[in-house]
Order: sequence, then structure tokens, then C-alpha cells
Amino acid sequence: MLGFVVRRLISGIVLIFVISVIAYTLLYLGGGDIARRILGQAATAETVAAKSAELGLDRPLPVQYFDWITSAFQGDLGRSWFTGQLVADGVTSRLAVTLSIVIGATLISAIISVVLGVLAARRGGWIDAVVQFISVIGFAIPSFLIALALVLVFAINLHLFKATGYIPITTSFSGWITSVTLPIAALSLGAIATVAQQVRGSVLDALSRDYVRTLRSRGLGMNRVVYKHVLRNAGGPALAVLAVQFIGLLGGAVIIEQIFALPGIGQLAVQATSSGDIPIVMGVVIATAIIVVIVNLLIDLAQAALNPKVRLS
Repeated sequence: MLGFVVRRLISGIVLIFVISVIAYTLLYLGGGDIARRILGQAATAETVAAKSAELGLDRPLPVQYFDWITSAFQGDLGRSWFTGQLVADGVTSRLAVTLSIVIGATLISAIISVVLGVLAARRGGWIDAVVQFISVIGFAIPSFLIALALVLVFAINLHLFKATGYIPITTSFSGWITSVTLPIAALSLGAIATVAQQVRGSVLDALSRDYVRTLRSRGLGMNRVVYKHVLRNAGGPALAVLAVQFIGLLGGAVIIEQIFALPGIGQLAVQATSSGDIPIVMGVVIATAIIVVIVNLLIDLAQAALNPKVRLS
């Protein structure tokens, strides 16, 4: 198992490195005259040149990247070019907001998807039809339209939840619940549609296997067979899909945070990109890449626990 984890960690580090090289190169090649953008059009050429030298933009791109990656390995991601705030502080202060809605949406999606998928596979009939309908709705309707509908109904008309803004859980638990419920619901529907279909298909496949008939012939009840054996065998593919959905939810959070005015890293990335604050954008990119690597590692470990053959692959 230790070798399994080490291999996954090494591949994750390589992935983060490749992502940082690509992102850094694209941002700087497409950034235009960054010093001019920071100082404004009224700045003189001498002032712009001095600002470029101050930021190190007058050096070759490989040299700039080497200095940045060296500092990053020491935990220093630089400072914002516009506010002077440490990038690490700016990203970590907003990370809790994004993770709260993404992790919440992932957990809700996983629970509901397992319930719907198992019911659809076992019962069939109208229950299966309902699951298929939910899946179609989840695929067809973009999350931002779902978000707008939820705001209109539950925030504006019924006044049950906050329409915008975020309340930290340390300030008020009930306030935090009201501020994240609608964003989580908006993110969850599409993920539920995908994962429920995967669970349904995996459970149907597992129920047709010989070991299920053998267990049933020994007098084991169907519920025990399904929840102790079938779900264990069907869990691997569902976990893989759930990991992909988590990554997709991180991307979807960018839009959701704009709609609900949540101060997460998605909103930070949009603001930094529009202003050309490249250190902040790189901080968000690296933080997101690290989260993706950690999630994939956890999913790999969960799959290895469900299926020992994974540890040998």
C-alpha cells in the first residue's frame, strides 16, 4: 500500500509541475504589457519600464518561472500586484468558502445518487423512470439556470434562504447553512444525474453476477446482499465518476460564486484574471491542482480498499 501511495504522490507532483508550466507560460504570453496595465495609460514610458524591472518582467520567461517555482516550493507564492496582499493568504482565506459548497455538493450528490441508483436498479418501473427523468433534467439544464431559479423561488419569493453573501460557520452555524444551501443545491443536481446513472448501471451489472445468485441460494436476504456485497463491487466505478464530478464542481463553483456573491477562489480567479493580477491567478491554479491531486489520491485509496486488485495495477 505504501508503494501505491508513493506512486500516486509522485504522479500528482509531476501533474502540478506540468500545470504550473503551462499556466505560467500562457498567462505571461497573453498578458500584454502588464506594467502598463498596472500603472494605467497615463504612466510614462520610464515609469512603466521601472515597474517592469521591479516585477522582474524584463527578464527571460524561463528565468521568471524558475524564480517563481523556487519560491513556491518554499511556500511563497508572491504578492498581488494590485493590493500587495500575500497570494497564499488571499487564496487560503477564500478556499474555505469554495470547499464548503463543493464538498457539500459532493456529499449530497453521493448520498442521493446511491439511494436513487440502488432503488432504480432494484425496483425498476416508475422509480427507474423517475431517476431517468432526473438525469435528463440534470444533464439538460445548466447549473447557473438552476441557481437563478432557486434564488427566485426560495430566496426572493419564500425568503427561506439568503440570496447572496456568505456567513462563516464560525460566526453563525445557522447563518452558514442559509448562505450555502442554495449554492450546494444548484451544484448538486447535475452531479446527481451523472452519478445516479453510474450507480444504477453498476448495481444492475453486479446483480446479474453469479455470486449474487449463490448468496441468495444460501438464504441471504436481498437487502443484505445489495448493501454488503453488491455496493462494494459497484462502488469502484461510482467513485471514479464522483471524483470527476468533484473536479467539475470546482469549475462550476466559479459561476455559482458569481451568482450568489460568495467570496470563494472562483470569484477571486475571475477578478484577478480580469485585472491581470497574474500572481493571484497562479495561486488559484496551484491551489486547485493540489486539491484535485489530493481528491484523486483519496479516491484511489478508497477504490483500493474496495478492490485489492487496484493496488497491484
